[in-house]
Amino acid sequence: KQAVPNINPSMLKAEQRRALDLIGTLDRRFSERTAAKDAVISSIKNAETAFLMQQAVPELTDISKETEATREMYGIDSKDDNKAQYARQCLMARRLVERGVRFVELSCASYGIGAGGGGNPWDQHGDLKRGHGAMAGQVDGPIAALLKDLKERGMLEETLVVFTGEFGRAPFSQGGHGRDHDPFGFSAWMAGGGMKGGQAHGATDEFGYKAAVDIATVYDLWATVLHQLGIDHEKLTFRWSGRDLRLTDVHGHVWKNLV
Repeated sequence: KQAVPNINPSMLKAEQRRALDLIGTLDRRFSERTAAKDAVISSIKNAETAFLMQQAVPELTDISKETEATREMYGIDSKDDNKAQYARQCLMARRLVERGVRFVELSCASYGIGAGGGGNPWDQHGDLKRGHGAMAGQVDGPIAALLKDLKERGMLEETLVVFTGEFGRAPFSQGGHGRDHDPFGFSAWMAGGGMKGGQAHGATDEFGYKAAVDIATVYDLWATVLHQLGIDHEKLTFRWSGRDLRLTDVHGHVWKNLV
């Protein structure tokens, strides 16, 4: 029986438990003979934690107890399959956060419009109006529902929602009614997590091509996200090639006016 839709178990639960117990026994024997004992023990604990999380997944993914009002608000039963899929992701995001999951990433589905046959949902090098119109329709309602749901449950102030990409679209046409990439000036938005609502930071030039006022960088975005997570981006480092590097490189400033 499928405990989680579309996932067929490779073995029975009891068989998996026996296999994990055997692996655990062998790992513990190995840990007694190796200098990397702590690493082996940590690996064992990670495997056990993953097993317990696996047991919680069926209840997590069962949305049958969600009210009709909630399903309608998110658009779970939309006739647009892509919107219904994204709506389910948004609802799952709320359910994951409710259960203590710290990081959740959502992805959009393609309508087959744009570059490369439309494999990239927002990459409208052609047919921009139809492509972006479809994509906006896919995410607008479900995202609004997620923010409303989080707020009504008292979760929004402790949940940071970030909606962004790695570049925008150029303000001028590219061939067949599309737009090329524009990494010089594009928008991102953040909500909840202690951010000040109703604020705008920065502006492009008169053509909408390059950032011109209060120029913000990706490093600034990461610095601000880390700040809202209670992390000093200047002190958080990782070792690489003999150097202590930061996620914000040597750049990055927290947007103090937005937090």
